[in-house]
Amino acid sequence: MRGYRRPDGSIGIRNHVMVLSTCGCANMVARRIADAVPGAVAVENSKGCGQVGSGIEIMRRCLANLALNPNVFGTLIVGLGCESTKPYELAEVVRSRSDKPLEVMTIQDCGGSAAAIEHGVELARGLTERAAGAERCEMGLGDLVLGTNCGGSDATSGLAANPVAGVVSDAVVAAGGTVMLGETTELIGTEDLLAARAASPDVADDIYRIVCGLERSFAEAGVDVRGANPSPGNMAGGLSTLEEKALGGISKGGTSPIMEVVPYGARPGRRGLVIMDTPGYDIESVSGMTAGGAQVLIFTTGRGTPIGNPLIPIIKVTGNVECAARMADNIDFDASGAVEGASTIDELGSSLLELLERVCDGEQPAAERFGFNDFSIFHNQEVWCTCLP
Repeated sequence: MRGYRRPDGSIGIRNHVMVLSTCGCANMVARRIADAVPGAVAVENSKGCGQVGSGIEIMRRCLANLALNPNVFGTLIVGLGCESTKPYELAEVVRSRSDKPLEVMTIQDCGGSAAAIEHGVELARGLTERAAGAERCEMGLGDLVLGTNCGGSDATSGLAANPVAGVVSDAVVAAGGTVMLGETTELIGTEDLLAARAASPDVADDIYRIVCGLERSFAEAGVDVRGANPSPGNMAGGLSTLEEKALGGISKGGTSPIMEVVPYGARPGRRGLVIMDTPGYDIESVSGMTAGGAQVLIFTTGRGTPIGNPLIPIIKVTGNVECAARMADNIDFDASGAVEGASTIDELGSSLLELLERVCDGEQPAAERFGFNDFSIFHNQEVWCTCLP
C-alpha cells in the first residue's frame, strides 16, 4: 500500500484539501469554493453557533481534529465571523498542533458572500497546487486507524458481516494499527463482555461509565432508548432486542484487548482496539471517527445504507444475500456466503482485508464513487463523557 506522509508522521490514503465551514451560516460559501476548485472537498457544519457547555466544546474539538485527519493535506477554514466556534481561534489551535498548510477567512471580513467565494477560491487553489506535489510513500496496516460502524442491521449482521469485519479489525491491530468501535447506544447489554477484555481496570471502568452513564441519562430524561433501538428496519430484519443487536455489533471490533475509551471526536492516544463514545446515529458516529483520525471505515449493513463521508472512504459490507442484490449499487462486499455455508468467516475476512488494502491504494468504494459526503457532528450535551479527558 502507498499513502501520503504528513508532518506529524501519520499517513493518509487520500490527499484532500478540506474547505471547512465553522457554522451553518458559512456552509454555502464553503460549498461554492470547493465546487470551483478540483481537488477540494467541502465539509459543511449544521451547527457551530448557538451552542453552550459541552456542545460547543465537542464542536471545537471535532473541527480542530478534522484538520489533523491524515487524509487531509491542508485546510481552508471558512467562517461567518461572529459564531461561537471563532474561526481565527480555531485556526490557532490547529496551527499549535500541526504543520499542515492552513488558511482561514470569514465572510464578514471579506465583505459578503461574493467576495468571500472569490477569495476562498484563490486560497483553495493555492492549497491544491501544493497538494499536487505530495509524494506517496510505502505504508502498512500498522499505519491505519480503521473505523467500524453498522447501520440498517439485520439478523445476518451479527452472523456474518460483523464477524467478517472483526477478522479485518484483528489483522489491523496485530499489525500495530488502531481500530475504533463505537455506537455506545448499541453496546448496552454487552458492557460486561467488553470490560472483561479491557487492558486495565481503568479502561474497564471507562466502559462501564459510558454505557451505564448513557442509560442513566436516558432514564433521567424519561426516555426509553429501546423505543428507537432496534429501529423498525432492524426488527423487520429479524432483530428482537437491543441486547441481541449489541451482541452482534461488537463482533465487528474483533477479539483484541480494548486499550482505551475516548470521547466523541477525540484522537486515540494508544494503538490497538479503542472504543469511541459515539451515538447510534450512523452519520454522526462516522463523523466522530473521522475527527478521531480514521483514514477508512468498514460499515456493515443488513438492510443497505448508502451514506458516505467527505474525507474518508467507507466500505459497505452485508451478510444478507438479498440486500447484496437489491442494493448492489451501494454494497462493496458480500459476506452472505458465511450464512449459506459457502465460505468461512476467516476466508471472507481475508478477502475483505484485500479489499481494504486496495481501497487504501486508491480504489474507490461505492459511496466514494457516488460522491456521497454525509457529515454531521454530534452536538448534544456530553453528560456521560465528563469522566474522560
